[in-house]
Amino acid sequence: MHVFIGFITVWVASSVPLPGGAPVGMDYLAHDAANHRVWIPAGNTGKVDVLDTTTLKLTSLGDFATIASSRPGATKMGPSSVTVGDGVVWVGNRGDNRLCAFDARTLEKQRCIQLSRMPDGIQYIAATHELWATTPRDKSIAVVSTVTSAAATISVPGEPEGYAVDAEHGLFYTNLEDKDKTLTIDVATHKILATWSTGCGGEGPRGLAIDVPHHLLFVACVDGALVLDLAHDGKQLARLKTGKGVDNIDFHAGKRLLYIASRDDATLTIAHIDEQGTTQVVATAHTAKGARNAVVDHAGNAYVADSVGGTVIVVRAP
Repeated sequence: MHVFIGFITVWVASSVPLPGGAPVGMDYLAHDAANHRVWIPAGNTGKVDVLDTTTLKLTSLGDFATIASSRPGATKMGPSSVTVGDGVVWVGNRGDNRLCAFDARTLEKQRCIQLSRMPDGIQYIAATHELWATTPRDKSIAVVSTVTSAAATISVPGEPEGYAVDAEHGLFYTNLEDKDKTLTIDVATHKILATWSTGCGGEGPRGLAIDVPHHLLFVACVDGALVLDLAHDGKQLARLKTGKGVDNIDFHAGKRLLYIASRDDATLTIAHIDEQGTTQVVATAHTAKGARNAVVDHAGNAYVADSVGGTVIVVRAP
């Protein structure tokens, strides 16, 4: 592992074109560490593209339902979110409000679960064998058992955006984008245990990442990220400023690196976070205008969604 202290290095980026051609609406990408793949929901194309992180070969899965967006000029909506479960990968589709399972190894489609409302982000909870889907239009979170398909609804006082899970303590974290707050929810009881003001501003907080052993929660603002101390009622330990247009973020626990992609500045910022929550930018990479939502693999390589260009930008760690 390279450790850079006191100066910033530049990591090299390359692009992998997606078969749908530009533009490709992408939101929540996910890394399947066991099978060395990144899953890329390519919304408007009605496909999910699966990238082998070893060979950079793409496999397209489909056909997923799509619908017209309510926003003028926006691309059609389709598959938009992915979460890795026990031997399966689940895909959430805005086109038909369904969550569909695929065999994580063979990529064969299995069953689907119908939701009553449009999913945004989805997260698998291993301890309870549940899928938690944020449904911001209804200010709620849909909870569905992958065993029985039984469903429940958690009402929240705003529009949930982003998610992170502390499996060790049975806690689910999400932001309220329209209220500039972060919530802590008990996985077992579905009760909201804590509400913290983030101070992100009028555009609200976005994605989340977590460092469970050191009780740190990373909250994306549209211009960077916050470090919150979970052991002390969400106390803000640091605020890292980047270019604007930040959405989802990711954290590599082994290397202690936080990955923040700025859509407006076409830059991926990589920051080292120590166990006390102190931040230091150690590297950057040039991506593309509009590129956002980095996910990281086991080696520390980042994969950034370039919706405008219809590519995934691969940033190799040195």
